[in-house]
Amino acid sequence: MATPLDLEEQEQLDQIKHFWKTYGNLISWLLIAILGSYAAWNGYQYWERTQATKAAALYDEVERAAAAGDVARVERSLADMKDKFGSTQFAQQSALLAAKTLQAQGKTDAAREALSWVANGASDKAYRDIARLRLAALQLDAKAYDEALKPLSGEFTPAMVGLAADLRGDVLQAKGQTAEAIAAYQQAWQKLADTPDYRRLVQAKLNALGIEPDAAVLSETPK
Repeated sequence: MATPLDLEEQEQLDQIKHFWKTYGNLISWLLIAILGSYAAWNGYQYWERTQATKAAALYDEVERAAAAGDVARVERSLADMKDKFGSTQFAQQSALLAAKTLQAQGKTDAAREALSWVANGASDKAYRDIARLRLAALQLDAKAYDEALKPLSGEFTPAMVGLAADLRGDVLQAKGQTAEAIAAYQQAWQKLADTPDYRRLVQAKLNALGIEPDAAVLSETPK
């Protein structure tokens, strides 16, 4: 037989009832929000994994088309990749690979468009910089010197600064701006200290212009 609640227990029960009546709905909604956020996060993680798997499969298609030299397939696969998975790194890799194939097949405008898409929209700075360098080189080959300088004018990641300066020197030299070209080559020579083979190439360019980079650096050192 149940014993009646004593006064203290009854008071505690009343307090619990009052608390739940006052805050019960708020607590319930908070729990729903928390559980909903957790479920949404799990769902997003699953969606991201699924998207990555699909993007990887489509990248394989771009790669196979590029290896076969099938330009139509390359362009079609790249368009699908940009449309469906444009925010992924697979899309950026696909555009760089497609640009190489398109350029080799003489489709310069299409290659330029693919590189511009990466250069202007890549979330990964390394891919962005690679695209900018290749875009500038493509414009240099086309003798579009002012256009070649545009992708080289922005900030580059430390690993790419020397390469960008060297290419800028090539463009300026092609434009006949020798003094500016020398300054760019000197910057490249200084930034490429960790890549001696490439640095020797830059030094050869400076030597051909009558400049010894070691002497130039010494002359600029404060006394």
